[in-house]
Amino acid sequence: MTTALIYLVVMLLVAAVVFLLAAVVFGRGEELAPLAPGSSPTRLPAEDITGDDIDQVRFQLVLRGYKMTEVDWVIRRLGVEIDGLRARVAELEAQQKVSPLE
Repeated sequence: MTTALIYLVVMLLVAAVVFLLAAVVFGRGEELAPLAPGSSPTRLPAEDITGDDIDQVRFQLVLRGYKMTEVDWVIRRLGVEIDGLRARVAELEAQQKVSPLE
């Protein structure tokens, strides 16, 4: 009986030391202040978004979110589409400057 009590006390002491060591090493679990409503850490330019801007977008990781590979695929696809549309607009604007409509 005494041996079991000694083992229990030693186990509790070891658990307390491990817990305190983990608390010192990994912090006390403080959380950052929440973001203001309507704000996001995701950044995009206010205008003239390019495919590279889309490629640089990263979203917050959450426990229940979207499948990252699908989000990355959509972002790449949108970036290519935006770059293609901008190139087409530039081409049409160049044609319009060369031969204006009368």
